Amino acid sequence: MTQKRKASKAKQGVARDARKPLIEPSTEPLISFFRFIPGAREPQRADKSAAGSMPMRAYRYCEAMTTASAFGWYLFPPMSFTLMWDGRLEVVWTYEGADGWFPLKRAQFPNFAQQFDQVAPPDVRGYSPPFLGASSDTEPGLIQIWTGWAARTAPDWSLLIRPPANIPQSLGVVSFEGIIETDRWFGPLFVNMRLIRTNAPIEFDADMPLLQVQPVHRDTYGKALDDFDTVAGLADLTPADWDAFRKTVVRPKHGPLRHPGEYAAATRKRRKGTP
Repeated sequence: MTQKRKASKAKQGVARDARKPLIEPSTEPLISFFRFIPGAREPQRADKSAAGSMPMRAYRYCEAMTTASAFGWYLFPPMSFTLMWDGRLEVVWTYEGADGWFPLKRAQFPNFAQQFDQVAPPDVRGYSPPFLGASSDTEPGLIQIWTGWAARTAPDWSLLIRPPANIPQSLGVVSFEGIIETDRWFGPLFVNMRLIRTNAPIEFDADMPLLQVQPVHRDTYGKALDDFDTVAGLADLTPADWDAFRKTVVRPKHGPLRHPGEYAAATRKRRKGTP
């Protein structure tokens, strides 16, 4: 074991004895969703099959993929619509029942602004969040899409906004990820995307997940990530490290299950308490 690793473990041992648990239990719901746009599809718990798109072998044997796929909730577009980008400064959009294509800068969901102003306090009227936005004049092809929902999380919990885990995205867009501290910021749950296909329709389906939100505790990002350890090489692995490798990699390969799912097999055994 390297001196760095010995020092790091000693430091962590003192810190763990002196501080409170990393994540405190809470009696509040972890997350509450708030529907702003009437008729917007409700959030849905993400599922292990990645909305049915995961390969069967991965679904049966890859615990890592199924666990990631089921972590969080899906959010959907509030309606189906289509975008088209000329590759330069202009993005246009349309939807079923529209009279044609409309230039996109900031677009409200149809009839939503009036509904918002009817129920909002006087000083909030006129501030309805846009459904679609494009920044092609400063960032060509950059768009923002609102799901029609807002969220509030328990204290010290945030939401990671990301593309749906393990679900293939449209070939016409790439999504950006972000973390919103929804315990103290109450606003629209949206996603930023970049259009990468030009002069061709890019369709968004209201029945397909647009984004996935995943809860993350504030203690798990930021300065907490500065405290990590590295091991120089194989010669520095301890007997405990080799024993862990033996249990999770070697033994499953020689057990009754002879398939590529060694990690899943080891995980199931650990959960059942078998050595």
